Amino acid sequence: MRILPLTLFFVASLQAADLQTDVCIYGATPGGVAAALAAARSGSDVVLVEPTARIGGLLTSGLSHTDFHSFESLTGSFLEFSQRVKAHYVKTYGADSDQVKASFEGTFGEPKVNLLVLQQLLKEQPRITLREKAVLVSLDIEDAAITQASFKSGDETLKVKAKVFIDGSYEGDLMANAGVKYHVGREGRDVYGESLAPEKGDSELQAYNFRFCATDDANNRVPIAAPKGYRREDFVAVLDFLKPGKIDRVFGYPSRCIVKAQTPALPNRKYDLNDVSRGLVRLSMPGHNLGWPEGDEAVRQAIFDEHLRYNVGLLYFLINDKAVPEAIQQPAREWGWCKDEFTETGHLPPQLYVREARRMIGQHVYVQQDSEHAPGDARAKLFTDSITMGDYGNNCHGTSHEGPQIGGKHGGEMYNPVPPYQVPYGALVAKECTNLLVPVAVSSSHVGFCALRLEPIWMSLGQASGHAAALAIQTSKPVHEVSMSTLQSRLHQDKSATIYVADVLPGHPLFEAVQWWGTAGGLHGLNPMPEKPGQRGKNLHGQYFEANPGHAAELSKPMDAYTRDLWLALTAKLGILSNELPKAPTRGDFIQAAFSKKQ
Repeated sequence: MRILPLTLFFVASLQAADLQTDVCIYGATPGGVAAALAAARSGSDVVLVEPTARIGGLLTSGLSHTDFHSFESLTGSFLEFSQRVKAHYVKTYGADSDQVKASFEGTFGEPKVNLLVLQQLLKEQPRITLREKAVLVSLDIEDAAITQASFKSGDETLKVKAKVFIDGSYEGDLMANAGVKYHVGREGRDVYGESLAPEKGDSELQAYNFRFCATDDANNRVPIAAPKGYRREDFVAVLDFLKPGKIDRVFGYPSRCIVKAQTPALPNRKYDLNDVSRGLVRLSMPGHNLGWPEGDEAVRQAIFDEHLRYNVGLLYFLINDKAVPEAIQQPAREWGWCKDEFTETGHLPPQLYVREARRMIGQHVYVQQDSEHAPGDARAKLFTDSITMGDYGNNCHGTSHEGPQIGGKHGGEMYNPVPPYQVPYGALVAKECTNLLVPVAVSSSHVGFCALRLEPIWMSLGQASGHAAALAIQTSKPVHEVSMSTLQSRLHQDKSATIYVADVLPGHPLFEAVQWWGTAGGLHGLNPMPEKPGQRGKNLHGQYFEANPGHAAELSKPMDAYTRDLWLALTAKLGILSNELPKAPTRGDFIQAAFSKKQ
């Protein structure tokens, strides 16, 4: 669970009652919401339980500049969500409005708009029952299966019986209560042979900070007030860095600033504030979060408060203290919190950015090598049991800090470019439990997790979990025995990709066929590995790029002898025999003919 300030907890409105359902999901993070939507659309009744007063996790708590590299990587549940965000701005302001342009195809939504869209998506599904402000307290387990979960909200208790359970929490709280094996911290290099891992394992976690929503619009600006417990002496050290050649502004992008006010701005002149990667002064606080993953409510609350005190206090000092140089302070005074955001929590995000907590040790542990190039190939390692894909890389803002909080240096930071990568189904599946799926605290090493911990990927993992849960129920099988071909087919029909294809996107008439073919291995071996590993397309701005090169299906391209022989060998391996295949004039014709003959 993510802990809200204590003043935000209200007397429970839940009535003590037992609910019986098909799927119970704990944590209405983007991954949890996507799981609920998918399970409901696959015909299951769903109870979605959120421990806080606000659904959506970080997607509705300040993380508005979504982390991805190319639009071509956005499919399934996140694509639907972003399209709905864009549609909101079109309806509200007009198709040619500045707000629509600023939304960046719906991936840069204001927190309140992101929340509204997720609420609407859930309300449209009558099979979904949402319960908020309910914290998991215990599980009943029989014969390696969870039978019931008990939740507490104030003085009330809610008991939910379900056939399949999904842990949508950032922390893996339900997974841990189920007795599933997990890891907290970093593995040593010898555990999985990862070059980016430390020589020896340790308890370090990727650092946390807040993702504030701020504005320089005087008409919508609220002053940044001193946080509770503010002490001036905690921030005086920052003055040493406010000199020419070091830091020349408080709010900026991408460097030489205190906080990253990510550009371009969000709709209505709002900014997503974040930690400055490799910056001289950081919002993130490595080492101060170590108690969070397994901490109780009081421990997590203390960590929340400490991060709030430092993150807000630093900005308050820079804007208000007389010792700050005027050239830096004056522009900073034009900034403040957004009057129309987080109105229930003093205009501050109600959730801390928990970048990493527990990670399951499941049937497949996702590691560094899983997102690297296949030998000599433009594409990453092939997973024929893939249930989603991503386009980002191993990204870590630091796990340790040497020296004082202001003036020291982060350690454990990494930004590793890789090609678009797949995620196998086994990363969702626990070894010890027959009816549990874990799409957020997903089975992975620390390094592997740094490539999966992005909201679009978490939503796709959640979407796969929802469909898998429904399929397991419908076929009376444990979750690890669901038909992979059936699950992948449902995902493709739900416009979710299991492999990156730059030129055949959801909505294309051959999307399902190309996804099936590519996931079977048909798109590997067509293009060589680029000179620079993880080569990306032309830069759009910041971390955003055009489609990844070497990843197009090129359906209209005439068949050549090499590709024909390669593909005929694959169809034979798949048990597909057809006289039409050798005669197919183009790649698209071949894939379409093979798809029509598949079992």
